[in-house]
Amino acid sequence: MSFLQEFKSFAVKGNVMDLAVGVIIGGAFGKIVDSAVGDLIMPLVSKAFGGLDFSNYYVGLAGQAAGLSLVEAKKMGAVFAYGSFITVALNFIILAFIIFVMIRQMNKLVAEAPAEAAPKAITPEDVLLLREIRDSLKNKG
Repeated sequence: MSFLQEFKSFAVKGNVMDLAVGVIIGGAFGKIVDSAVGDLIMPLVSKAFGGLDFSNYYVGLAGQAAGLSLVEAKKMGAVFAYGSFITVALNFIILAFIIFVMIRQMNKLVAEAPAEAAPKAITPEDVLLLREIRDSLKNKG
């Protein structure tokens, strides 16, 4: 089998296509969660803590003056941007929770769905014949 044929066989398998769809949907879902965190949740957290904005919390490592925005402080040198880390960590926790709830719901739906009857295995003819012979021997003996 040539390299191109082998690659084509690999690329059109169902699992690869499912993975590609999952990656694309996951990327879009990540953007939705980023927006939910940045535009909906973090402003509420900020409001609850009196206007607190985690994203601009940092410790200047290059002698930056206090009160600069994170962008300005980064232009002047290295910063320890722990506020950005808090925002990303909250984003992860929220995303993990949403995925947990979705998978939990899907598992409930799968459990509630009636189990499909497995198709009966067709017994080979020689096995049926052997069973008949066995049964007739039992009856005679």
